[in-house]
Amino acid sequence: MSPVTNGINGHDFTVESLADKILSRVESNDPFFSLEFFPPRTEQGAANLIGRFDRMRAGGPLFVDITWHPAGDPGSDKITSSTKIAGTVLNYCGLDTMLHMTCVKQTKETIKKNLEKTKNLGIRNILALRGGISPNADADESWGYQEGGFNYGVDLVRFIKQEYGDAFSICVAGYPNGHPDSTSYQDDLLHLKEKIDAGGQFIITQLFFTAEEFLTFVKDCREIGIDCPIIPGIFPIQTNRSLVQLTKLSKLSIPEEIQKVIEPIKDNDAAIRKYGIDLATDMCRTLLNSGKVHGLHMYTLNLETATIQILKNLGLWCQDVAKPLPWKTSANPERRENETVRPIFWCDRPKSYIHRTQGWDEFPNGRWGDSASPAFGELKDYHLFFLRSRTAKDKLRSLWGKELTSEADVWKVFKHFITGAVNENGVKVTETPWNDDGLSPETNVLSSTLSRYNELGVLTINSQPNVNAVPSTHPIYGWGDKGGYISQKAYLEFFINKHYAEALKTVLPKYHPRVNYHMINKCGTTDHTNADRSNPNAVTWGIFAGKEIIQPTVVDPVSFIVWKDEAFGLWHERWASLYEKGSKSREIINDIADNYYLVNLVDNDYPADSILWEVLDEMLAASQKVDMGKKSNGVCGENGTQKIEELQIH
Repeated sequence: MSPVTNGINGHDFTVESLADKILSRVESNDPFFSLEFFPPRTEQGAANLIGRFDRMRAGGPLFVDITWHPAGDPGSDKITSSTKIAGTVLNYCGLDTMLHMTCVKQTKETIKKNLEKTKNLGIRNILALRGGISPNADADESWGYQEGGFNYGVDLVRFIKQEYGDAFSICVAGYPNGHPDSTSYQDDLLHLKEKIDAGGQFIITQLFFTAEEFLTFVKDCREIGIDCPIIPGIFPIQTNRSLVQLTKLSKLSIPEEIQKVIEPIKDNDAAIRKYGIDLATDMCRTLLNSGKVHGLHMYTLNLETATIQILKNLGLWCQDVAKPLPWKTSANPERRENETVRPIFWCDRPKSYIHRTQGWDEFPNGRWGDSASPAFGELKDYHLFFLRSRTAKDKLRSLWGKELTSEADVWKVFKHFITGAVNENGVKVTETPWNDDGLSPETNVLSSTLSRYNELGVLTINSQPNVNAVPSTHPIYGWGDKGGYISQKAYLEFFINKHYAEALKTVLPKYHPRVNYHMINKCGTTDHTNADRSNPNAVTWGIFAGKEIIQPTVVDPVSFIVWKDEAFGLWHERWASLYEKGSKSREIINDIADNYYLVNLVDNDYPADSILWEVLDEMLAASQKVDMGKKSNGVCGENGTQKIEELQIH
């Protein structure tokens, strides 16, 4: 299959198809793995599954696939539908995604509608299946045989090729023990070849229990002319219940030797999981050592522990997957090929950024244009399951304060997040409304310094240290091809109260032009900057052999106006909403959102030590010249002066 050509705004670009990626890995003897998941039944289950995708992405799967559940309205826009989950995995989790699709009892119109929706989401890989029929089906009429319609998987394969050409990579299912509805094993092999001849490009098999079963199946396929990649479907035994259910659905018998081991421990899930891990590891090692197998397809059952352990045992789990860019890229072909720049403001909320820009046709400079444009969508989108926190409200209150008595309580939350120290509730603050995934490695480098400022009410939400030509393989700052060099300017973004903001205004002119700044309040009535409002400032760039300089991260005044709405909105939507209306705690958070300022600072002299801490120290010193006996948004009296003096000593 040739690489797929796509077009955006009249510009064609070439994307390597999944089928070609698999073939390339097979030909180069480079082992890979893929992961299979099914759509959960509840919204909370969907939110939790998205978190699992984010974690399992770290291991480097070649792709993931999502099963098609007819009972769950799989082609709909419901959060729990197969199509919705698959689109989210591709676009928001950055994983190449394959969607199962069944065709039995479906009209051409319905199939076409499902394929169009799939294509519009950016999904380019389909596992074409017949789908389940009634267990009591008797002859063609029982399952609703349609003359000229969709009755078998091959009918769906033909339809996809006829209607879409090479737009989709097409996978088909194989059965090492023969399909349970087939008249014979040999007859089933001929039906499989028919699916390949119709346009199927690779095969993923049903589960099996011994390596010999699969290797025999591959040998038999090759003998009748099936030459495409055949990927074994691996089922790690994790519980007795899941084993019984899955073998019942697949109409397979559990081998006697496995039954003998499981029977005495069938009520001990931990023991069964350990046995299942060891059994699957040994079988997969035999398959990989055979020279006939180059990839494994793991049936995860939406769990991660057993699958990850098996892959680690085999040396396939890769924690240090190279980053092509400093931010998490989307696996959507259009975005991946065209999006080379993002504003730094969304670096800790990449899913939100993708959601806000999902309708864009191109990504020229990370620019947003008019911030009032309806294209940006409603700001109150935090209820969407791929954006909202996966942490329960009770847990969030234990992180951010069960009850708040003053702004100082809020400052402590930020300090605890930066330091990783246990708070007064005995828990570690592992997230904030502006960061769901913990402290970033770059922010962690600055944690000791940042913690002192946060304690004084400089509430940092984004930062990066300056670096000058570090190797592109650097464990913290590295990205892009090997042999390159990465540089970046020191950047700091934070909330401060009015008192500090007035002091900062008097300090900043002294540092022009070395320090670019932007300071704005919630409603935008106060908007100060010394930056060019029409041009972004590159704050991260890479230099690689034989390429132009790549500038993937920018600070841009235009997009900052859009970001400030989200940044302030998160105070209300994610934090204040944890408390009862009219409560002191909600009042404190809302007051901060309404009266604080959002500031970003860029130190343009990246080879020198960062001057941003000096700017903050001068802001704190200038604030002492104001009558400290008067309360001003949380900084008052001797306590405030004492803390500032302690900071300056450090």
